[in-house]
This record gives sequence, structure tokens and C-alpha cells, in this order.
Amino acid sequence: MRTEKKDSLKRQEHDLSERINWFPGHMTKALREIRQKIKKVDVIAEIRDARIPLSSGNQELLDIAKDKARLIVLNKTNLADKKICRDWENWFSENNQSAIFVNALNANSVRKIADNCRKMMKGKWDKFKKKGITPPPLRLLVVGIPNTGKSTIINRLTKRNAAKTGDRPGVTRHQEWIVLAKDIELLDTPGIMPPRIETLEQGLWLCSIHAIKDEIVGKEKVATFLIDFLKAKDSEDLKKRYQLDCLDHNADELILQIGQRLNYKKQKGSIDYHKTCNQILLDFRKGLLGQYSFETPP
Repeated sequence: MRTEKKDSLKRQEHDLSERINWFPGHMTKALREIRQKIKKVDVIAEIRDARIPLSSGNQELLDIAKDKARLIVLNKTNLADKKICRDWENWFSENNQSAIFVNALNANSVRKIADNCRKMMKGKWDKFKKKGITPPPLRLLVVGIPNTGKSTIINRLTKRNAAKTGDRPGVTRHQEWIVLAKDIELLDTPGIMPPRIETLEQGLWLCSIHAIKDEIVGKEKVATFLIDFLKAKDSEDLKKRYQLDCLDHNADELILQIGQRLNYKKQKGSIDYHKTCNQILLDFRKGLLGQYSFETPP
């Protein structure tokens, strides 16, 4: 038992030393600006990734917004396991948390965000109407970690390119009010990571969905993690995409096989490992390796 305990402690120490964190200076500034503007806000929409509904949340943002009405928007359902999404819907409902699952690429899906926010404001608006006063527009603050699709959602809601988008973390750097409709104004904010990521596994989940820049950890490490994850699922999508007969090899060997199938070779004929890892990440993030969720309800 003592030996097992020592081994467990060693693994924990390794995890602590390997913990992934990314909190650049502009995020500190963004948090400060949110604190300054929070009093003017009616509802907060926190955009998360449906594949990691809890780990893509940010407790720091929740602490700032604790007195405000809040809607959790779980985006990228088109990339997540549908059954696990349904399990999460039940979990949020059982825990009395307002949460909706959306696909930012679908306008009808995104419309649910504005509809739910209006429902949250009905009581307040009715009080104005009883006094014969035109209700002020709902002021909606959109927050979340990087690359969860905040800007894409805003552009869908406004039906124009009101916010910059990009398939990389850190595209939005400034905060600005955007008129969504006659009764709604929203404030887009930069993606803000939690100051502390609890485990190495959570960090690798966040790297896999591209909330953390690839350069922080390295594409090879993230691709290896993904291959191990898909191998554990015995992913038919992985086999089909890269014409693999089986997954009975370790991650490094599978990556070399994939490089061979893709004909990613260097001048001397060896497999270009880095280029292969990059392609695996691109394919996973586009959903070409299947629909998977990393996190299941507690």
C-alpha cells in the first residue's frame, strides 16, 4: 500500500509540474475592464465548448458576475458527442443552471440565445411597461475562454461581421457595445482563460479545442494526446480518415503511419512528424475525425 501511495504522490507531483497555464497580459486588462462595466450589464452569456462544458468555464468570470442573470451557452455541438450533450443538458437542468446547447454555424440555433435572454428580462421590462415607460434595451455581456465561438455567435446574431473571427485564440482584443436589435445591445469581450487550470488533462482538452495556442504546449504533444484519446475510443473515423487497418500501436507509431498515408515526407524520405501532427489537429478541429466529447457529467 505504501508503494502505491508513493507512486500516486509521484504522479500528482508530475501533474503539478506539467500543469498547463496560459494567461497573457491582455487577459488581465480585459478582466479589469469587465469589472468596470459589469454594473451596466443585465445578462451575462458565457460561451463554452460543448465538448468540455465545465472545463471551458471560467470561475473568475462567474465571481465577477455573481449578482447578474447568467446564461451558459454551450457551442460547437456539431463537433460533440450528441448523447453526451443530452446527458449534460439533464445535468445542468438538475443543478438549476440556465444552459442551452447551440451550433454557431446554424442561425436558428443561435437565435435561442437572444430568445432566452429576453425571457430573463421579462419581469424587469413588465415593471417599466406598467408605469407607461418604454423599457431600456437589454444589455448583454458575452464572455468566455478563447476560441469557443463568441465572435461567430455575435455575427450570427447581428447578421453582419460585427466582431472579428478566427480559428485561433486571442482574435478579439477590445471590448465594444454592438446593437443587436431594438431591444438588445451586447458587449463583446476578449477570450479570457482561467488564471489556473487544475490538471494536465484539462489543459490538454483546452489545447485540443484550440482555446490555448499550440505554441504553448507544442503541436506534437497535443496531437499525441488526441491520438491516444481516439485510440481509446477505437475510433472508426480515425481509421477511415487515414486508411489505418487498426489502432494496435502506440501514438507515435500511429502518427508515423498517418504521415506515411498522407505522404508527408522530408527531403531525405523520413516522415515529417511535425507536419503530420499539425494535420491531425486541423482535421480534429474541423470535425473530420468524428464527433467526440472529452468531459462527461459528474
